[in-house]
Amino acid sequence: MSLFGKNLICTQDWSIDELLLALNLAVKMKKSRFHSEWKTLLDSKTFIMLFYNHSLRTRISFEAAMLELGGHAQFIMPPMLRLQTNTEAGETVQDAARVMSRYAAGIGIRIAEAAIPYYGAGNNLMADYVKWADVPVINMANDYYHPCQGLADILSWAERYGNGLCSPNFESLKNKNFLLTWAHGGMARTWGSVHEALLLASRFGMNVTIARPDGYDLDPQVYQTIAKNCQMHDTAFTTTNNHLNCYENAHVVYSRNWMSPHAYKDNVFQKEAEIKFAMEKKEWITTAEKMKKTDNAIFTHCMPIDRGFEVTDEVANSDRSVIYDVAENRLHVQKAVLALSMSQRFLD
Repeated sequence: MSLFGKNLICTQDWSIDELLLALNLAVKMKKSRFHSEWKTLLDSKTFIMLFYNHSLRTRISFEAAMLELGGHAQFIMPPMLRLQTNTEAGETVQDAARVMSRYAAGIGIRIAEAAIPYYGAGNNLMADYVKWADVPVINMANDYYHPCQGLADILSWAERYGNGLCSPNFESLKNKNFLLTWAHGGMARTWGSVHEALLLASRFGMNVTIARPDGYDLDPQVYQTIAKNCQMHDTAFTTTNNHLNCYENAHVVYSRNWMSPHAYKDNVFQKEAEIKFAMEKKEWITTAEKMKKTDNAIFTHCMPIDRGFEVTDEVANSDRSVIYDVAENRLHVQKAVLALSMSQRFLD
């Protein structure tokens, strides 16, 4: 099985065997992070990172990943280029993607929230790059999906329910209860990260519960995919608007603010309106009292955390929190994805 040249836009596009190949390689790379066998996998190769949005973890982790694999990550933001937009003439995606393919071994793109005029625009742009690029395109987060974040999530949960760091047990996640709960906060976040957590939890055999206030449902097509994944494992998929009882018997709790389905109006992201409406729902926060209702659940989050709104410090800083493990594992899963998709050493 080879992933050389394969795009990663959504984890649902990869088979379970392909995902496990990447995850298991990430574990090996994590165990021997600076071993010489990894240092030349992408020797002299360039990975172009096109950032429409700012980021802490994504930029640093991808740059570190390429460096540790012997390659180079090139950071670019659209104002640095002459790219065509809805309002300005410029270079087309077709031309940009083909030129980048002549220079680099892979292309990463991050686009969501205020960088797009409507839900779906980021994913559509990424699909255009996939169409025209001759090298693998890696989704570094868009409005639909955030695959590398999802892989870091599932690896971290499997480590906690396995034998500790670098010893994940993915089978141990089967029939565990995953709770994704909306939270109030001031960041008005896109759906990509939570979509991926839901898709992977359901594919690895977990029961899935989404708790959210009325009016905060996620993408209905993603709901359909989650339901199909759960059906394959004979597990449960439920939604609720109860911010208290949803915690009962949970094993993994993910508390995060996300935007409403009405966040875009007249091709503009209504961030301030989204924040104002969300901040009124103060009861939607994960606290130690709510965590006591769980089955000694771990707390997970992709970060950055809106502390005091999405979750209390007591929970985020507890020994049941895996937030920093998740952040670290971004590096390791991205190293595995980059190596498998861009290095010929893993060809069958």
